[in-house]
Amino acid sequence: MENPGASPFKEIPVGLDAFSEEEYFSQSTLLKEFTEIPTIEKAWTLKSNTGYVLISQPNLLENKKRRYVSYSHIAKERDDSVQFHWAAFPIEMGTASLMVPSPSGSKLLVVRTAENDSPTCFEIWSSSQVEREFHVPSSMHGSVYSDGWFEGISWNSDETLIAYVAEEPVSAKPTFACLGDKKGNCPDKDCNSWKGQGDWEEGWGEAYAGKRLPKLFVININSGEVRAVDGIQKSVSVGQVIWAPSVKDLLQYLVFVGWPSGTRKFGIKYCTNRSCSLYAVRAPFRSEPEQSATNANLLAVVLTQSISSAFFPRFSPDGKFLVFLSSKSAVDSGAHNATDSLHRIDWSIDAEPCPHNKIVDVVPVVMCAEDGSFPGLYCSNILSNPWLSDGRTMILSSAWGSTLVILTVDVLSGDVSRISPSTSEFSWDVLTLDGDDIIAVCSSPVDAPEIKYGYLVGNACDNTKWNWLDISSPITKCSEKVRSLLSSKEFCIMPIPVRDFCENLTKGASKPYEAIFASSKSKKHDACDPLIVVLHGGPHCVSVSSFSKSSAFLCSLGFSLLLVSYRGSLGFGEEALQSLPGRAGTQDVNDVLAAIDHVTSMGLADPSKIAAVGISHGGFLTTHLIGQAPDKFAARNPVCNLALMVGTTDIPDWCYFEAFGSEAKSNFTAAPSAEHLALFYDKFPISHVSKVKTPTLMVLGAQDLRVPITDGLQYARALKENGVEVKVMMFPDDIHELDRPRTDFESFLNIGVWFKKYCS
Repeated sequence: MENPGASPFKEIPVGLDAFSEEEYFSQSTLLKEFTEIPTIEKAWTLKSNTGYVLISQPNLLENKKRRYVSYSHIAKERDDSVQFHWAAFPIEMGTASLMVPSPSGSKLLVVRTAENDSPTCFEIWSSSQVEREFHVPSSMHGSVYSDGWFEGISWNSDETLIAYVAEEPVSAKPTFACLGDKKGNCPDKDCNSWKGQGDWEEGWGEAYAGKRLPKLFVININSGEVRAVDGIQKSVSVGQVIWAPSVKDLLQYLVFVGWPSGTRKFGIKYCTNRSCSLYAVRAPFRSEPEQSATNANLLAVVLTQSISSAFFPRFSPDGKFLVFLSSKSAVDSGAHNATDSLHRIDWSIDAEPCPHNKIVDVVPVVMCAEDGSFPGLYCSNILSNPWLSDGRTMILSSAWGSTLVILTVDVLSGDVSRISPSTSEFSWDVLTLDGDDIIAVCSSPVDAPEIKYGYLVGNACDNTKWNWLDISSPITKCSEKVRSLLSSKEFCIMPIPVRDFCENLTKGASKPYEAIFASSKSKKHDACDPLIVVLHGGPHCVSVSSFSKSSAFLCSLGFSLLLVSYRGSLGFGEEALQSLPGRAGTQDVNDVLAAIDHVTSMGLADPSKIAAVGISHGGFLTTHLIGQAPDKFAARNPVCNLALMVGTTDIPDWCYFEAFGSEAKSNFTAAPSAEHLALFYDKFPISHVSKVKTPTLMVLGAQDLRVPITDGLQYARALKENGVEVKVMMFPDDIHELDRPRTDFESFLNIGVWFKKYCS
């Protein structure tokens, strides 16, 4: 059993000096307390006034997440107050990968995905017991997808069928014997033969290595029978399935997102620029009408032919229209992420799906927002049931500059309103709806997450008047030491004026971008704390003002933080985002330097004590900065040499887009020319490596398909060759995110020690 007050270190790494040895001990103890803060992942409510919250917590000993569910009775009082009566203890999920309540709340599906192609277990729970349990063999399908993107699991309206997405079954592989090829099946453990590898099939890149393609299945919970859904082309990967509303006894349809693979598959993780459409297909288990079905009407119908991107489909409560998000700006331009748009199509519950639907723009792409106005949609997900009782208002979370906010969207009029407090610089994220009320989580860079409960005040037609209540919860508590340290910190969001005006700069790209500044509330002896510049990846992502355990840990060590959302980030309109491609390595670097100059000119940072840390494109910026400015930096899976990366990454199109901008699609090739490779080299940090004198820490994941380790290792070797002090940490089982519990712990511990040594 772990001792909560003890340092995780049993032995000190070899070769540490006395200063670093002491830092390892003290920082590891503090970091462990930050690590233990629970993360709220999702929530749902039932009609019985019961709320469930899914929570995760790193388990350092087992090097995986511990996930558990805490539940509460929700009591609404006459004075509009709301009380959550929490159960004494949460329940650990154990081997469960998914938990999905039925529409009525009377049943709960629990999916337990086994490893090594063992059967997948489906459990159907009532309020008191497991009513049914089914084991689906790997010959039918592999693991059920629970990745948040291809993931889709949906009950039908009468709660007898469940549609879901799982890995296709293992394809047959050749068997060889001592005398050559062997026909027919043979036991796997036949000592006189062996299984061959067969043909290689390309997957969806980073985070999907070893995963077979996602396919659609339906299980009948009364009989346990599982059927694959027919009528879908083999080249289409499926996800995000939902049941279409239907009239009783008529055919039922499934609506899903399909990604055609084309000639090759590019990485899809964090890349919404992969073309996709909504499809409708007949569900199995329903008897056909009098005339038998033909092959033609069993084929999946493309519902969104006129738009290049459609995902997160949601039917209105009355079933009269289907709403979906689109990242057509990303698909059409080539940016791996861009401003979203929201659309709807009409739906008839008693007619067959039509391929020629009129797509209505509900919330179009915002090119350039006026100051303080809605900057566009930037949604990473949509609730499975996002509707208020009027049947036309959706509740969404979206980035708005450097904050995450909660919005209402009227899908008939297109009106968008910000309903989380407009005066708050905290980030707000909707967890679930409780009827017409909202359960949300609120946090800041220096405030751990807290649960909030929102309800309409007065006239329900005026949905801009929302009242938010604080909800006491045992799941959001942190240690007294952490709470004390965070209480001494503060943060603000700073607009940073653009200073490198160039030709053909759009209006949106000329507007200020933002940086979040977190620091101590009081200075020690009138001296500024050392500054760490925290740079997000992407580059088309954003640093929002939500709580990050790793950033809060660094701030608690006595550092100020500057989280820069340079132009090209999400949350500021499409013109600002599209200003970066073709200027990567110059515009973004200049924006970061301008943000640093801004805080130093205000007397908030000492120019001689500035460090930076970033992952992926943030590491790219960090390695660019150490070639152009005398600072102290650390990089995690940095992009250092595009000429090397383009031939090995799962997203070579990204390399072309960031280097060539609008000309990327016409120039892209899997075999770059010498001229292209020269351009890649010149635009990326490797071209500045001879100027670097900064002690540099690099953290790499050996299984990274996005920025393969050869990129970082080449850069580190070049630094060593030039006599620069460099430290490389390699995690053999980690991918690009570097988010396995031990990896995250050890990397940020070393970053903290490194900065204390060189930047204090």
